[in-house]
Amino acid sequence: MHYRKLGSSDLNVSVVGLGTNNFGGRLPDQAVSARVVHEAIDLGVNLIDTAIGYGGGESEVHVGNATKDRRDEVLIATKFRAEVPKGKTFAQHLFEQCETSLASLQTDYIDLYQLHWPVFALTPEEVLEPMARLVEQGKVRYIGECNYSSWRLAETNMVAGQRGLPRMVSAQHNYNIFSRQVELEIFPYCDQRDVGFLPYSPLGGGYLTGKYQAGLPAPAGSRGLLGGNEVARLRNNRNEALLEPLGAIAAENDRTLLDLAFAWMLAHPQVSSVIAGAMSPEQIRGNVAAAEWELTEDQLAAIDAISPYADGGIRGPEREGGRA
Repeated sequence: MHYRKLGSSDLNVSVVGLGTNNFGGRLPDQAVSARVVHEAIDLGVNLIDTAIGYGGGESEVHVGNATKDRRDEVLIATKFRAEVPKGKTFAQHLFEQCETSLASLQTDYIDLYQLHWPVFALTPEEVLEPMARLVEQGKVRYIGECNYSSWRLAETNMVAGQRGLPRMVSAQHNYNIFSRQVELEIFPYCDQRDVGFLPYSPLGGGYLTGKYQAGLPAPAGSRGLLGGNEVARLRNNRNEALLEPLGAIAAENDRTLLDLAFAWMLAHPQVSSVIAGAMSPEQIRGNVAAAEWELTEDQLAAIDAISPYADGGIRGPEREGGRA
């Protein structure tokens, strides 16, 4: 397993992280969740990502039970809701959620505490000041965001610097070969301001696992049969036409489409750890093995030629060597 520093923090995270949004929902059995977590840890995965809302709150419970005896081997990242219930302040709501998460996770500190979705009415000061108190109390080590726009992240960290408050060291966003919007502004900001990028949905909700084929119905039992999810969004004519040539690049190297998706993600230096879910120990082993493939510049160029950054005709950013 390889490790990368998460932005300006002192957290060295495994390049493959474990996303647990299935725990407590699609994966209701805590014993199964524990096997997934323990396999991940045994393979060197140290970043476990959850949220207070995953599985109706059960995801954090599953993670807590699975890691309580191995807490020193993992870095726990969780998220809180910014929507404030009527009659409460943001600070009150934040502190209550933090206590709930600490109890569910069976720990006395959270390594990375992330605001899950932005609430536009909240100012950076309103968000940062109570989060700073949690850091001062030792309940949180570092803070980050999930789904911020680039300007909001820049403004928040600027205010943090001006006020002497903890800055957001990470940015977690949807990112995969087909969904590359973050390359336009989030990536350059992460580069320039030492913020670690954490992609979620690296396989497009399963669309990049190789199980879906152009022109054919979704496999039985797959999420492609349901509406309103990542797979349903990505299953369009443009993306279906790209599955075969991308799969061909993988096959030429005795690899799978899943391997290609992970390797392509980790070829971007902005990425600290790829947050990927798993329903079984076998899936964890596959994710970890995929991260061992280092793509060449020619292979990266070929992938970009097949699935280029394209959003409203705007070119994606470039770095030295010609890639974003």
